[in-house]
Amino acid sequence: MPMIKRKWLIGGAAVALIGIVVLVRGFWTSDGAAARSQAARTVPVEVAKAERKTMPVRLTALGNVTPVAGVAIKTQVDTTITEVHFRDGASVQKGDLLFTLDCRQIEADMKRVQAIIDGAQATLEQALRDVDRYTDLVGRNATPIVTLNNAQTTVNVSRATAESNRAQLENLKVQLGFCAIRAPISGRISMANVKVGNFVRQADTTPMATINQMVPVYVTFTVPQKILPDIRKAIAAETATVEAIIPGEDKRASGQVTMIENTVDPATGMATVRATMPNKDELLWPGTLVTTDMTLRSEEGVVVPSQAVQVSQTGTFVFVVKDGVAQVQPVKVERQIGTESVIASGLDGGETVVTEGQLLLSSGTRVNIGAPKVAGS
Repeated sequence: MPMIKRKWLIGGAAVALIGIVVLVRGFWTSDGAAARSQAARTVPVEVAKAERKTMPVRLTALGNVTPVAGVAIKTQVDTTITEVHFRDGASVQKGDLLFTLDCRQIEADMKRVQAIIDGAQATLEQALRDVDRYTDLVGRNATPIVTLNNAQTTVNVSRATAESNRAQLENLKVQLGFCAIRAPISGRISMANVKVGNFVRQADTTPMATINQMVPVYVTFTVPQKILPDIRKAIAAETATVEAIIPGEDKRASGQVTMIENTVDPATGMATVRATMPNKDELLWPGTLVTTDMTLRSEEGVVVPSQAVQVSQTGTFVFVVKDGVAQVQPVKVERQIGTESVIASGLDGGETVVTEGQLLLSSGTRVNIGAPKVAGS
């Protein structure tokens, strides 16, 4: 019996050893296959060509739309509004009638003054006749000289009275003209702050309405003082163009830089720049905040799609594909124009860069690339 037990123990140990060998062999075989699979792995990517081409040098800033001219409509006489001739927010032309005011009091004063002038004129004519008569009588010693002097004084007083009242009549005519308020400029008018029946005064602080000129308009923004030399050169070369980007609007408004403020703010080191925008379609509205892209000049550089540029703790880089293998290439981005980035250093142009699939890549990973696309396409 002991001999049989010993045989069973030896047999069991042999079976266990064979199982271990099989497991170990299977493990190494599986690991080796995994290693070979990892070594043979390729990552599908999309690529584009780094292209050398001419790109604009732009400066982006936050700007504000301001009207070239704005007029607050106020009365110059104290009276009542009888008619409002415009629709709130409408476009008006220079000379359009806006308000009609009650002018009956002024017309009555004009008639009264005219009557005074007529009376003074009649007195003057009578006094002139008296002067002629008394001059003849004095020459014949038929009347004292004082009578002639009194007649001459009456002439002077009547003439002065007539002239004074004529001046007053002219002033009343001017005031009568104020009763018809017309648009002094062309533009878009605000809502009327007063309506028919309201009594308006010269001393009122709130304007009756406001007109803002809409064509053209200004876009004003600030830039760092270190950019001023480039801006001044661009203005001299007539290349300093501006595009205004309106929030929520697909269209862009274009214009030309026309003015740099004559001082730099010493507190901020910023200078105010103003561009004149034609605004024929009234795309820009006074008071709107816009993003301004000012083009200073155009320069040649290496350009890649912005999505090809990656950021790490050590800086920016791109994956360059050569012979089916992706390699990390550090780059320095000079500026970004739309969906493209201008590379200052790191690329010479003509390289194939990865634009999609970077998350699965590391330096040395084999890639499966499609047809290269031109940058910006």
